Amino acid sequence: MSLWRIVCGLFLAAALLSGLPAHAQPSEKRIALVIGNSAYPDGALQTPANDAGLIAQTLQAAGFDVVGARDLDTATLRSALREFLDKASASGPDTVAVVYYAGHGLQFEGENYLVPVDARIARDADVPLAAIRLTDLVKPLATLPLKARIVVLDAARANPFARSGQPLAGGLALMQPDPGSLIAFNAAPGTVAPEGKDYSAYATALSEMIKEGGLPLDDLFERVRLRTSELTGGAEIPWHVSKVQAPFLFFERTDAASPAQTRFLDLRDKPVRDFDARDAYLAALTRDTMRGYEDFLAAYPGDPLAKRVRAILAARREAIVWRESAVADTPEAYWSYLRRYPRGPHAGDAHRRLAHFAVAFEPPAAFSALSYDVPPPPPEEVVYVERPVIYFADPVYELPPPPPVPVLFLPPRPVYYVDLAPPPPPIAAFVLPIPIYHPVPAWVERPAYVVPPPVNVINVNIHNTVAVNPASQTVVVTNPQGRQEPPLPPALMGGAQGPAAPAPQPGVVAGAQQLIQAHPAASAAIAATAAALPAAVALRARQQQLQPQRAPSPTTPALRPNVPPGAPAIIGQPRPGQPPQPNQPMTGHLPAVAAPTGAKPLPAPGALPAGPGSAAPVQRLATPPGAPQPNRPLAPSVAAGSRAAPSPPPALATPAPGPHSPAGRRAAMPQPVQAPQAPSVDNARRAAAQQAERQRAQQAAALQAQQQHAAQAAQQRAAVQAQAAAQQRAAQQAQQRAMQVQQQAQQRAAAQAQLQQQRAAQAAQQRAATQAQQRAMQAQQRAQTMAHPRAPQPMRGPQPQGKPHCDPSRSLCR
Repeated sequence: MSLWRIVCGLFLAAALLSGLPAHAQPSEKRIALVIGNSAYPDGALQTPANDAGLIAQTLQAAGFDVVGARDLDTATLRSALREFLDKASASGPDTVAVVYYAGHGLQFEGENYLVPVDARIARDADVPLAAIRLTDLVKPLATLPLKARIVVLDAARANPFARSGQPLAGGLALMQPDPGSLIAFNAAPGTVAPEGKDYSAYATALSEMIKEGGLPLDDLFERVRLRTSELTGGAEIPWHVSKVQAPFLFFERTDAASPAQTRFLDLRDKPVRDFDARDAYLAALTRDTMRGYEDFLAAYPGDPLAKRVRAILAARREAIVWRESAVADTPEAYWSYLRRYPRGPHAGDAHRRLAHFAVAFEPPAAFSALSYDVPPPPPEEVVYVERPVIYFADPVYELPPPPPVPVLFLPPRPVYYVDLAPPPPPIAAFVLPIPIYHPVPAWVERPAYVVPPPVNVINVNIHNTVAVNPASQTVVVTNPQGRQEPPLPPALMGGAQGPAAPAPQPGVVAGAQQLIQAHPAASAAIAATAAALPAAVALRARQQQLQPQRAPSPTTPALRPNVPPGAPAIIGQPRPGQPPQPNQPMTGHLPAVAAPTGAKPLPAPGALPAGPGSAAPVQRLATPPGAPQPNRPLAPSVAAGSRAAPSPPPALATPAPGPHSPAGRRAAMPQPVQAPQAPSVDNARRAAAQQAERQRAQQAAALQAQQQHAAQAAQQRAAVQAQAAAQQRAAQQAQQRAMQVQQQAQQRAAAQAQLQQQRAAQAAQQRAATQAQQRAMQAQQRAQTMAHPRAPQPMRGPQPQGKPHCDPSRSLCR
């Protein structure tokens, strides 16, 4: 009886749970921190800021509350990471936290570091002092009760740091994520990636696969690896390791989505030996495991692609050996590493640690060697790990190009990613660039269980095209039918007109209207499109915006005579075509500010600036363009686009009136003598503020013409790309239909051939059976004949001529 009650209680509980309203179901909150550091004094990078803007935009569309910034120095980078940890701690256990960092990254003695734009790393010992250790982010994040943690580092680059002391190993060090976490690198551990032009191949591949919809984390990053390798010709092979157990999808595919026509899962599940050599390489690359690469070498040891696989396997084996040595952190462990790789990439790290232990670099005659999880490298692998930096496009390796990925395994790339236009100049200091947003397919949607993030132009227009024009302070939103729509619903745009704005729509986070009310109506849409700044970064930007500039004087002229063409006209401004210097103030309206709990409000726009005698800090000029290349003589460059973002022209400051100018002549004329007046501090401040305002107006006027041209070109490119996208979709559909018809014809032909073969086999079997039966009958007859021979029969009929017939009993016949 008690068992029956338990069963009835379970059914009743299930019925009650199924009847809960939708809002009572479990929900998922999404937060993200996106950082792009480009303006390094030792060599500016071209893509990190643009990459961060692209990924921030993609995450906004996926329902993330995104906080992002560019070109952060040590103080602002640490503050941004600390604020994000506080935000994640207060978000609750149903939160998915994503961190994306693009810029310089370093590995040092087994640890990975993020490099701020003001880092000064002249020698190897400066790395832990000037950079920020990644463990200080991922370990505290792992202790928080969150649903999932995703950390993506687009930072494995050739670096210009530490030219003295022991050499630094290239790329990033192999890591193991904590439970519930995923860690992804743009390049495999110990390797570096080539530099792009407008965007990196990894960032565009990541954005593409997120928008694909319906992909679990492992499937998504495996596709990112295939796409990035294809785009870079095998020079860059991304890596990831996931220990996320909870199911997670950036986007979902609705019932209207056409069934996937690819056989991508075969690359992961089917044995490598069952593919041909080209597809077997793609299968090994998809799995990205030691076992997968070894299976390829066992199946195709003589194929030209085996050389490329050996290089990948060599880099992975060395990274695993070094990680196990660094985790053990004993003299025996480092001696064991040097025994396997005496000239390996981490030999400098091993020597540093041995010097720390005050022991000799050479191992003693007898010591307890460390037992590794991987066997020693074969002789043909060692050559690939004796270079200062492991770079798969190094001409010294002479690796064959990888095969293209067939459409059966990976769908064609959307046309707008093929030639993605660079974003317009950022709207303000620290603010991420805002590229043209291209919509997700109509059958892709955000999961319904995601908590709505703060209102943003992107997350309310995921199926529309969004283009920002900073010159005209406008945002153009175009729906799939080609008609323009308001950037935000009227109920939300009313917040920019005054306090009488209507209440937010259902499902919109409270406080979103304050985001728009903080800006003038002309720039409300742009401010609501950019990612919100961390509170500490926004405070720094506001301080720089309010800081007055020193008026030019004859002793400190604004113009620099005798300077070569292309040099900045004013000290502290970048050369044309170069990115702005770290933390350089720019005109424009700041986006939303993500203020942590308990933080003080930012200074009001009308607050008094600093005194007239204080001058803006002079920024250091960047070195000529061109980032350091792997192994110095190399110059990898993979173009994700061919156009560079237009840079603002240097502003020309108005010089002070001289004695021969009209203003000077008027000042020299005799004037009535007046009683001297006491100097007014307010007048001086007002004059300084007016001078600063005039200079900002001149800069804005000089910039507007160039930006208008760039915006018009961007709109034209967007229209061309939309038309090309429609043509490509039509071509893809026609190709799919042709493939289906061809497959059906092949299937019918195969079925007919199989039927004919079956009929022929049956006929052959019948003939063989009939012949065997006949032979058996003949054999049986012969056996019977031999066993019972027949007696001779007397002859009958007419007698032959000659002797007459007679009875033998008679004597006459004898």
